[in-house]
Amino acid sequence: MSEVTLREYRTGDAEAMYALDVLCFDPVFQFSRRAMRYFAEAKRAVTILAEAQSELVGFCIAEVEDEAAYVVTLDVAPEWRRRGLARRLMIALESKAGATGAKSISLHVFKGNTGAVRFYESMGYGRVSMVESFYGRGLDALVYRKRLEP
Repeated sequence: MSEVTLREYRTGDAEAMYALDVLCFDPVFQFSRRAMRYFAEAKRAVTILAEAQSELVGFCIAEVEDEAAYVVTLDVAPEWRRRGLARRLMIALESKAGATGAKSISLHVFKGNTGAVRFYESMGYGRVSMVESFYGRGLDALVYRKRLEP
């Protein structure tokens, strides 16, 4: 994992982020190019990218509003999964969100994505509710939240 470098978003990264999102998720869960750029470049965005040999291998985005952060997405290239990269990205994201004043962080995850559910629970996120059809008809989301350490 030492070959992976984490960095903040730079103008122009959105296209590579969009391409990775298409690779990582089924169409119903993907962001459009426009949405990806919007979330990554939003005024209150916290965006962390992971690169290996100058290639984007993962990223995560959160929005911070007052004392609450919301994870917009977490993407890890298939060949980089199960190697600790998602955990490393989330730790960096939580740290940066906390540094901006966020005291809690929440997210939605497709209830059928058991691997992601287990991952977030292992990161200390607790399930607080479910939103029916959040991702589309019959595609329910679980809502998770975590308190951030000061």
